[in-house]
Amino acid sequence: MDNLQHFRRTDYCGTFTAANVGQEISVCGWVQRQRNLGSLIFVDLRDRTGLLQLAFDDSTPRDLFEKAASLRGEYVIAAKGLVRERESKNPELPTGDIEVKVTELRLLAKAATPPFEIVEHSDVRDAVRLKYRYLDLRRPDMQRTIALRHKIVKICRDYFDENGFLEIETPILTKSTPEGARDYLVPSRVHPGKFYALPQSPQQYKQLLMLSGFDRYFQIARCFRDEDLRADRQPEFTQIDLEMSFLDEEQIQTIQEGFLQRVFQEVLGVEVQTPFQRMPWREAMDRFGSDKPDLRFGFELKDISDLVKDCGFGVFADAVKGGGSVRLINVDGHAKDFPRKKIDKLGEFVKTYQAKGLAWARLLDGKVTFASDVIGESAKAAVAAMKDGDVVLLENVRFYPGEKKNDPEFAKALLGNATLFVNDAFGTAHRAHASTEGVTHFAEKSAMGFLIERELEYLEGKLENPEKPFVVIMGGAKVSDKIEVLSKLMEKADTFLIGGAMANTFLAAEGYDLGASKIEGDKLDLAREILAEAKAKGVKFLLPADVRVAMKFEDGAETFCTAPFAEGGKVPEGGMAIDIGDKAIEEFSAIIKGARTVLWNGPMGVFEMDCFAKGTKEIAEALADSSAISIVGGGDSVTAAKKFKVQDKLSFCSTGGGASLELLEGKVLPGVGALTDKCGGCCQK
Repeated sequence: MDNLQHFRRTDYCGTFTAANVGQEISVCGWVQRQRNLGSLIFVDLRDRTGLLQLAFDDSTPRDLFEKAASLRGEYVIAAKGLVRERESKNPELPTGDIEVKVTELRLLAKAATPPFEIVEHSDVRDAVRLKYRYLDLRRPDMQRTIALRHKIVKICRDYFDENGFLEIETPILTKSTPEGARDYLVPSRVHPGKFYALPQSPQQYKQLLMLSGFDRYFQIARCFRDEDLRADRQPEFTQIDLEMSFLDEEQIQTIQEGFLQRVFQEVLGVEVQTPFQRMPWREAMDRFGSDKPDLRFGFELKDISDLVKDCGFGVFADAVKGGGSVRLINVDGHAKDFPRKKIDKLGEFVKTYQAKGLAWARLLDGKVTFASDVIGESAKAAVAAMKDGDVVLLENVRFYPGEKKNDPEFAKALLGNATLFVNDAFGTAHRAHASTEGVTHFAEKSAMGFLIERELEYLEGKLENPEKPFVVIMGGAKVSDKIEVLSKLMEKADTFLIGGAMANTFLAAEGYDLGASKIEGDKLDLAREILAEAKAKGVKFLLPADVRVAMKFEDGAETFCTAPFAEGGKVPEGGMAIDIGDKAIEEFSAIIKGARTVLWNGPMGVFEMDCFAKGTKEIAEALADSSAISIVGGGDSVTAAKKFKVQDKLSFCSTGGGASLELLEGKVLPGVGALTDKCGGCCQK
């Protein structure tokens, strides 16, 4: 074993960046893993700030190389060496651009194989984790949590000091005082037969402090309650304890809101707006039955006492007569989620709050019938048998020739005896078919549904005068498919980011060597015209700085990035550009970060295969992380957003590929333009 004599750590592992390249540094920590590749050894060194890669190669002295080969997980080491740039970077790691070529290695302590892996979000049983608590606390997520707590406590001390509070410690060993729980008792050696109590809270002491003239007090207070575990507290816990004098309700709320605002800003980088929504206690109890309601809970209590006081049902009527009330929760649309077994369990649950039971009722939905045709006897019979609330689902209209032909007779037959027509199928609104356009000529009124209204709100309304900078991300296979959209948006966009196979055509038009990449050879002149138009209008038209290349177009294929084209990069003979490269990802992501409005239409590569998906994935994630209005124009882009689980973080994802393109081109959608009741926007053109 070695020791640390005359060894001084330069800094923590996670603090080093590319700015430290060329510097000699010293680090200490635990071995996360060792990778022996024969002539190369890599060691991931971990401390509480993160991981740093140590490297040993042919130039490493033999004794040092052999010592590195002997390292195992959780060995404690110290190392000195030169920071250099990695050949193979790891974008998932904050220190992934660098490594340390080790010149000195000290083995401080060996370790047995740990009972569980030291990784984030371990699924090891709690009993095992607590038995080996010192190992559990090495895990990165645990260390981040403890560091987070430290940061919050520091902010607490700084904030309340700035607002005139004094931090004062109150006794831990004290006389028992009546509060809401049982005390933990500590026997006294000095006073045999007598006991101290551990404080449930510093309540009485802080009141004494107010009487003493310390008008603003706070404490990071330990509290002890001999009671069963609850969701919001445990037998031993810490609370930020406050007391203050000579303030009104508004001032007290403002101080506490300011503290929470500071914590969210400095710890999470989240701006919290103040003042917070405030609710009187009576309103909270009436609406939620709790003085700490979760406002995300949509099923609020409704007071129906006036409706049932004379209903004749004694349970309800007598409750109101006796000065009580009858409250209802309407789980609208979720009746199917409450079978009788679950309702019975809820009935037992409410009895724990001294209720006698749970009354319930279920409103049955209307009948849904499927007809095997659209205008034939099956459909007519199903419609004739309908009652209020019933629904008839007809067969697919695309099976009928009259649909695509927009046959007036077929359209009239579709409407039948109905007088109103609502179209909410945006994905087919660009087709002048019988079920989209033709049927409107025979209805007294026709209108759009909420989905189409929302599509128009974003694809037309938000892009009419977009917030600047306005960035358009355009991908996909062919330039020819997007020419009309490019021309239309050229009048409004500040920047275009071009990816996918269509980027190959533009790059080829610029004279770059694309190897065997897919290119529209007959569209090179068109591409040059678009580039010239963008330059003339002062619009930034960014092509990928580099591309990701594969020699085989197959799932699992090996890929690599070209050098930047501006530095002589090219696709080798036989190679295919199938995604944007790492430098392009970096540049595109930076532009997205600064945008106020972003329209995305078309993937950056063949994202359906994981080996070709990096560009599309990272651009999708950059868009999800941005504060811009983010609009995805249907088709493959929406599929990609769903695949990479970012669709819920985007402002809007269109449901129509072809329809969204035509709308972006400035065309009138026949299925919208024919409606009699219109919202405005494109349907008015």
